[in-house]
Amino acid sequence: MDLTQGTAKQKNERAKKMMLWFGIISLIMSFMGWTSAFIVSSSRPDWLKDFQLPNAFIISTALIIISSLTFILAKKALKQNNRALTTILLLATLILGVAFVFFQFKAFQQIINLGYNFTGPTSNVTMSYIYLIAVMHILHVAAGLISVIVVIYNHFKQKYTQENMLGFELSATFWHFVDILWVYLLLFLYFVG
Repeated sequence: MDLTQGTAKQKNERAKKMMLWFGIISLIMSFMGWTSAFIVSSSRPDWLKDFQLPNAFIISTALIIISSLTFILAKKALKQNNRALTTILLLATLILGVAFVFFQFKAFQQIINLGYNFTGPTSNVTMSYIYLIAVMHILHVAAGLISVIVVIYNHFKQKYTQENMLGFELSATFWHFVDILWVYLLLFLYFVG
């Protein structure tokens, strides 16, 4: 398909989707760099070998996966012009996303309770990497939550229709990305860490 063809609206939509994908690809490269550094550093003599990830990370993972499902169902409800169900599902997505962040911080508290801090005399390189990777992901989830709030606001303003869903789709794409990214990171930390 020729990207220069179509109406101005179609070109604008393609450009915005392409910019989002460029951003996602750059984020993937960043997290690949951090996980690669994690692997290289794991050969250090001071690396923790048998650290168990806090259970709160598992709970948060379940929450973010469910939030992706509610976002998918919200899009389906919107396409069927079921505005009330769309509202409920978007609010559920937001609440599940906030709960994800809550359980991430609960996991950090569990790590601190074990005596490991991000920096200082009670830190070590293993925990510093886990903090870095998880906090960077939380920052991107926060951006995703802001986009969900914008979608909810625009939904209340009745901006989205079956023919006009660009903002909704962009937010959903980013949200699914941070979901998949966290599942990858958790599996990486669980099996590689």
